Amino acid sequence: MTSAPAPTLALSHRFAQDLPELALPWQARETPDPRLLVLDERLAADLGLDPDWLRTPDGVGLLTGTRLPDGATPVAQAYSGHQFGGWSPRLGDGRALLLGELQDTSGRLRDLHLKGSGRTPFSRGGDGLAAVGPMLREHVVSQAMHALGIPTTRSLAVVATGDVVHRETVLPGAVLARVASSHLRVGSFQYAAATGDTDLLRRLADHAIARHHPAAADAGHPHLALLESVIAAQAALVAQWMLVGFVHGVMNTDNTTISGETIDYGPCAFVDAFDPAAVFSSIDTDGRYAFGQQPVVLEWNLARFAETLLPLLADEQEAAVAVAVDALGRFRPLYSAAWTAGMRAKLGLTDDVAGETVSDLSGDLLRLMADHHVDHTSFFRRLGRAARGDAEPARSLVLDLAGFDAWADRWRALGPDAVVMDRTNPAYVPRNHLVEEALDAATDGDLDPLERLLEAVTTPFDERPGLERFLEPAPASFGAYRTFCGT
Repeated sequence: MTSAPAPTLALSHRFAQDLPELALPWQARETPDPRLLVLDERLAADLGLDPDWLRTPDGVGLLTGTRLPDGATPVAQAYSGHQFGGWSPRLGDGRALLLGELQDTSGRLRDLHLKGSGRTPFSRGGDGLAAVGPMLREHVVSQAMHALGIPTTRSLAVVATGDVVHRETVLPGAVLARVASSHLRVGSFQYAAATGDTDLLRRLADHAIARHHPAAADAGHPHLALLESVIAAQAALVAQWMLVGFVHGVMNTDNTTISGETIDYGPCAFVDAFDPAAVFSSIDTDGRYAFGQQPVVLEWNLARFAETLLPLLADEQEAAVAVAVDALGRFRPLYSAAWTAGMRAKLGLTDDVAGETVSDLSGDLLRLMADHHVDHTSFFRRLGRAARGDAEPARSLVLDLAGFDAWADRWRALGPDAVVMDRTNPAYVPRNHLVEEALDAATDGDLDPLERLLEAVTTPFDERPGLERFLEPAPASFGAYRTFCGT
C-alpha cells in the first residue's frame, strides 16, 4: 500500500508579521510515539488538506507541530486576562502554539493552532502538556457545537503523543490541533493596552477589523464600529449557548474572542435539569460562571474590551468613556433580541407573535422547568410532539401537571410549528455522563464509545434507531457532575 503524497503546504504568518510584539517564536515538543486518535475529515478537506496524508507520519507531524513545511514559524501568543475577575497581566499560550494560517476552500483565513504542545515562556510553572481525555472533550463538544450551528473553534484532530501527563493520576498525553477564524481575544487587547503603546493597540485593532469585521473599515469611526461588531457577535453567541443549555465554565476575558466564536472547552458542560444556578467547574466555587450568569459575565467582559479601546475612541478620556458606554448600552437589547428570536424558534412560533408574548410565555415555561428540575434537552424536543397533538411525552416530565396544562393551552393557541421546532431543538447533545463514559474508555484505549457519541451529536436534530440511550439524561447514580480544566 502506497502512502499519500505530501501536499504543497504553505502556512502564512500574518498575525506574527503584523503584531510581532504579541508573537513569541517557539517550537513544539517532540512526541515519542504519536498516534492519531480522531480526525475531522470534512474540516481537513475544507482546509485543503488530504485526510489520507494527515494519517501519514508527515501528516501526524503537522498535527503535532513536529514536522512543519519550510518557512513555518510557530509562535506562542501573548495576552492578558481577567480570570474569575482577577487581573493577570501576562497569560499567553502556556501550552499552545499558533502554527500559522491556512486559506480554506472558500478563501477564508483560518488559524491552525496546537494545544498540549509543550512548555513555553508563558507556562508559569506548568508542564505545557495535555491529556487524552480533556483533548477529546474539546473534540466532541466543538464538533457538537458546530453541528448545532453555534460559532466555534473546531478540532481538526487529536493525537496521542506516547508521553505521560501527571495530574491527580498519571494519564496518557495528547495534542489537539484546533482551527479558528483567529485566536484574537479580549485578553489580546488587554495585553496591548497594558503596554501603553497606542501604535500597537491601533495595529491590533486594524488587524482585527481586517480579519473579522471588514465592514468596520468603511465606517466613519472604524474602531468604534469594531467595538460595536464584537458586542453584536458575542451577544448572539452567548444567546445561542443559553438556548441549548451550554455552560462554558471559564468565561475569562482571555476566553472571549473577537470573532464571536466559542473557545476553550475545558470545564464545560450541558445542563440536564434546567437550572440557572448550574455550575460544573471544579474551580468556580462562587458560581461566577453559572449557567444563568453567562450574559451578565459577557457584558462585564465586553466592558473590559471597551476599556482597552478608549485611546482609539476619542482624544479626550471623558469623551472616549461616553462613546464606550453608549456602545455597551446596545448589548442588552441585542442579547434580548437574539434570545427572543431563538426562543421563538424553539417554541415554533411565527414572526407575527409579538416579542413580548414570546418573552412572557418562555419566561413562565423556564420558571416551571426550574421549579420541577425538568430536563432541558428532552423537554424541548418532546414539545415538538405536543405541537402535533401528543402532549404526554413533554407533560410527563413536569410534576405540576396543572401548571403545564395551563401553559400549554396558551402556547397551542398560538399555532406552533412542529417542523420548525424539530429543526431547532436537538435530540442529541453531549450529555455529561456519556462524555465521561467515552473519555474514560478512550483513556484506556477504547475509542468505540467516543465514535458512537460523535455519531449522535454531529447530526443532532435527526433521531435514529440504535441511539436511544443518547436521548436520555444521566441516571441518578451519576451524581453531581464536576469538570476540570485539564492543566
